[in-house]
Amino acid sequence: QVQLVESGGGLVQTGGSLRLSCLASGRTFSGYAMAWFRQVPGKDREFVAGIDWSGVGVYYTDSVKGRFSISRDNAKNTLFLEMNNLKPDDTAVYYCQFARGPYFRDYDRAGPDPNFNYWGQGTQVTVSS
Repeated sequence: QVQLVESGGGLVQTGGSLRLSCLASGRTFSGYAMAWFRQVPGKDREFVAGIDWSGVGVYYTDSVKGRFSISRDNAKNTLFLEMNNLKPDDTAVYYCQFARGPYFRDYDRAGPDPNFNYWGQGTQVTVSS
């Protein structure tokens, strides 16, 4: 059974930093690209960052470029999101997710295959102004 466990969120002031972690199980972690998404109540879940299986290819939504960094440790089945210079607009629940294959594609920005409906509980990030 697929499990995704996010952690590392918290309350920080504008300009602060956080490091999120995601422990994945139930799938061959190193065989898949991975992604971070975030969601604010009342809004759709949005793509934040993606990473190829090897960690070489990384992709970001425009609003976080230069501030966030995605990485992974395949030996530990863990995905990371380093968030710096945080802004109040970054406030959301953050989720990790498997992409549809080993390389992150544009369609992965829309989320996983609709038949793959596994999401973790997410981790809350709150940035105060």
